[in-house]
Parts: sequence; structure tokens; C-alpha cells
Amino acid sequence: MPRPRTEARLRHHLTYVNCFVVDGRPVYVATGTTRVPGLNAAGPWNDGIFVWVAHSLEGPWRLADTTGVRPDAEKGKVWSPEFAGENRPGRTVVAPWQEYWHDDRFGKRGNAWAPEVHHFQGRWYIVACMGDHSRKVGSFMLVSEGGVEGPYRLVEGNLEKPFGESFIGGPSFIEPGAYHHIDGGLHSEGDDAWLVLHNDLYAKFRDDMEGIVTTTGLPRCQQTPYSPEPYLEGAYVFKYKGKYYLVHAAWDRTSVDAYGSTRNAYDPPGADRVQYQYDAVVAVSDSFEGPYSERWTAGVGAGHNNFFEDHRGGLWATFFRNPAQGHWKDPERVADAAVPGVVRLEWTGRKDARLYVERRDTCR
Repeated sequence: MPRPRTEARLRHHLTYVNCFVVDGRPVYVATGTTRVPGLNAAGPWNDGIFVWVAHSLEGPWRLADTTGVRPDAEKGKVWSPEFAGENRPGRTVVAPWQEYWHDDRFGKRGNAWAPEVHHFQGRWYIVACMGDHSRKVGSFMLVSEGGVEGPYRLVEGNLEKPFGESFIGGPSFIEPGAYHHIDGGLHSEGDDAWLVLHNDLYAKFRDDMEGIVTTTGLPRCQQTPYSPEPYLEGAYVFKYKGKYYLVHAAWDRTSVDAYGSTRNAYDPPGADRVQYQYDAVVAVSDSFEGPYSERWTAGVGAGHNNFFEDHRGGLWATFFRNPAQGHWKDPERVADAAVPGVVRLEWTGRKDARLYVERRDTCR
């Protein structure tokens, strides 16, 4: 959907919302993948990362006031490949691998996906991903030298490449060696922070937060996979009441069973399987590394989201109604797809320690 150009209109997808208490007061932040007017997707290029702020979940939501950082730039835009001209010796805003580039097939290329905003040890960070049309595809982190509005610069660990190592993956048009682990996020506890990578890799951040503690091969969270295991994305870790929740996005695919009835399952792609809903699936553990329980569906159609706690202790999840395939691609519904939203979560208690999208019969 169109990338917003007004204070009130948050219209984008891969929504992220969170709440942080800063100087004793709640600060709500929102961001997501956007597209530029005139394009029907967030590729082959988009114009970067926008941030909205509010003092309560109900709003009013306003674009972060970036006018003091870039008086002549569009308000709320905190980072973009457009800002490559701001690079200075010892301070990189946009690395060469993040800059726009061109080819004969797609023309202008380079896009940022799935940003998250975090407040840790008194500083603001953004973890995001350069998308499939970038010179290198993968996750990176920005650190603010001011407030939530910036100015942001790239951390040292991403000057040459995204986090992690390259491997074969993604669409066929991605150049060999360009693909790294996508959809990176940040999980923090106390004075420690971890990078969470697609879809079960993690790494501890260095004490200076300028990169990750490198090892020979990144460790993996211990999961209980489906059988067979489908493609998952959008890994996010949320801690609540001493439990760790590992959230993924999974496509529910429909097929016809032996009795002629419709079957819904998180199956890998197949000739007789049709993508239908983009769901949020969750597993729980007593530790960050796992082992994690069997997964359950926390929200139908709510995939690629995050869980968060508001300043009053209420639990919420974001959603954006993925229109790539299935339910929200239907012409009758597509106008209501790719929009940001939040929904309450309910907790089943300590025995099961499960979080779900709140059911209608329990909604307040």
C-alpha cells in the first residue's frame, strides 16, 4: 500500500510497534516496510525507514520530528539509501552495499525491509534488513546519536556486509554470495543484548553494541520443528513472566484431503497446495536458547509481527494482513490488506504459558 505522507496515516506493512519507558514516561514507537507512490510493491526500491511516535497506544501517532536532523527532508524518514552523501570519515550512514544501484532488468534497485526500533542502555537502535533487490541482502543495525528521531549511523559490524555469513537463498535474481540471513531483530535483558536472525540463529552483541560476538557458525535456538518443516520467517523473541516466546510467520496452505474436505496445514509448497493465510506461530521456553515447545498458532493472518507489553501491563501483537497470496489477496479484501494494526493478546497462565490473540468471547 502507499507509503504514508501525513501525520495520521500509517499505511505500510510488516508492522512493528513497541513501548519503552524513557525518563519515567512511556514512549510508543511504530515502523514498518513502506513503498513509494507509483510502485505496487516495496521493491525493486523504496525510500527507507520511517518512524512514528506516540505517548499512548491510542495515539495520536505522529511522524518522528526529524526536521532538526534534516530540515529539508521528508519528516519521519530516519534512514534511507538516499543519505549516502552524509557519510564522513569515521561515520558511515549508508554502506556501499546498501546504496541504490541499477541494472538493465529492474532499473533502480535497493530496498529496506522489516525495521524494528529498540531502546537499550539509554540509546535508540534500529535493526532492519536490506531486501532482495539490494546489492547484499541481509540484516543490519543503526544507532542514534540523538533521540528516536536520530541522526542514525551504521554500526561498525555492518560496514562491509550484513550480519552472519552468505549462503544460497532467496529469488533466482539475487547474485551469488549476496544473500545473508534476513529479518534480524534485537532481544535485550538487563545489560545484555542478542541479535535474533531468520529463523533460529542468534548472536550476542558486543558490549559496545557495534557488532556481534563472532563465532565459527552462529548458534541456533533449539526448536521443535514441524514434520515436514516449512519455510518460516520473521523470528522475534518476547519475554513475559519468565518465559521466552519465539514468534515466527508461517504460510497456512490449503489442500484437499482424502475425504474431499479442505485441509489447512503449515506444509511446504506443493502442486496441490495453495497459500491462504500468513499466520503467527509461537513456541515457549524457559530459556532464550531453548529448548522451545511445539509451536501453536497464536494469530491467523497475523504473521510477521511482534508481541509487546504496554506501559500498563497489557499485552499486544501487531499484524499487517499479507496480500502476497491467499485470503488478503482476494480482490474483495485487498483494499484492507497491508495495513498496520494491533490486537490484544491473552495469556493462558503458568501451566501452559501460552499467548494467543484474544478471543472474541473474552475481549474487553
